[in-house]
Amino acid sequence: QVQLVESGGGLVQPGGSLRLSCAAFGSIGDTFRLGWYRQAPGQQRELVAKITRLGETIYTDSVKDRFAISRDNAKNTMYLQMDSLKPEDTAVYYCYAENLAGVERGRGQGTQVTVSS
Repeated sequence: QVQLVESGGGLVQPGGSLRLSCAAFGSIGDTFRLGWYRQAPGQQRELVAKITRLGETIYTDSVKDRFAISRDNAKNTMYLQMDSLKPEDTAVYYCYAENLAGVERGRGQGTQVTVSS
């Protein structure tokens, strides 16, 4: 299992920016892929973005051109830079880790992001 610790959530006005961080504590194999998903009250969990150890990325359509995912393999830490935030981005954001086979190996405790004026 992988322990994941998130930070960086908060309250921001529409159009603002936030940067989330996720520190992963686990083996290289269990952290091959790191990603973020979010869940708003009463809604289904939604994948936001994910990145492999090789730097390959995938984004959900609603955040393309606004969010950027990155990772520092030496520190086993992942980041999500969120720009041009919208009220509909409001949710609890969770980071997770997957192995090469796509099996989830750990999940963070979640960090609240609220976009409101």
